[in-house]
Amino acid sequence: MMVPGVATVVRRTRSRTSILLLLTALVAVSVVSLLVGAGSVGPWRVLALLSGSPDSEASFIVWELRAPRTLIGIMVGMALGVSGALLQAVARNPLAEPGLLGVSAGAAFAVALALVLGASAATLRISVAQLGALFGCVCVLSVARFRGVGNDPVRLVLAGAAFSGLLASLTSLILLYDQRAADEIRFWVIGSLSGRRLDDLVAVMPSMLLAALVIALIARPLAALALGERIASGLGHHPNLIRWLVVACVALLVGAATAIAGPIAFVGLVVPFVARAFAGPDIRRTLWFCLPIGPLMVLAADIISRVVVAPSELPLGVLTALCGAPVLVAVVRARRLPML
Repeated sequence: MMVPGVATVVRRTRSRTSILLLLTALVAVSVVSLLVGAGSVGPWRVLALLSGSPDSEASFIVWELRAPRTLIGIMVGMALGVSGALLQAVARNPLAEPGLLGVSAGAAFAVALALVLGASAATLRISVAQLGALFGCVCVLSVARFRGVGNDPVRLVLAGAAFSGLLASLTSLILLYDQRAADEIRFWVIGSLSGRRLDDLVAVMPSMLLAALVIALIARPLAALALGERIASGLGHHPNLIRWLVVACVALLVGAATAIAGPIAFVGLVVPFVARAFAGPDIRRTLWFCLPIGPLMVLAADIISRVVVAPSELPLGVLTALCGAPVLVAVVRARRLPML
């Protein structure tokens, strides 16, 4: 049996080693994202370009298309992974996820409505998406807390699925109503990193940095809240304030991610699930592990979406759904949830 102090040192060493390995894998996947694509510019032409060989076509493809796409994928993966971990912590529910609970659908519907009404500026779309995400998050969590529904993970997902279905139907009606905006809406509503520009990422960075600052401040109180409201209150924290701050952070992150990449489902479910396998139940350590795991999942899915049906591309949301659906089933079976 290990001495408690030795066990702590061993656990920290393992965590640091795991983080280092995940970061190394993220760097490798990012490089592959620059090398591989659906077009005619293959890995050898990219390597020749990086070696100094002049190639205007390869230079445009790599630096104007693939590099921004990779950076946006990294930030979207971080935002969705951390959002999923926060939602699961505040709802105390392993199935809480922005896509399943209607947060992403709320952001998508808000942006679609704004586009129909004439909005075009990227910053306006981001603000609208964040307001839509906040609306979706508040609605579903409010329903979940009504009569203790939030204690039942299956009912929480059913409430989120019903809300997501309603908003998806309204978004479809908008597509039918305004054909002019339909093409622009359809461009990102399926969830994709294709065609995204670096300016889009710059536009969402202030809100993401604000969310990161708030998360850093509430990480310790959120860990105390996991022990129970009475314990958290006894330690001087304010549970209701913590919950609202978490909701605000989730709205900022999911709204920003949805505004630049569209709704991408299941990332917020899979990433915390994998992160807890490394970090254990502590939300602070889980959040750290979500930072590399989220981009790893998004970039890997994006690379597969480019090459599996080349020269065309699959929607990114399809690949993440294929990865996330088995994890959802595994979580349900592992938790031995009641049959409906």
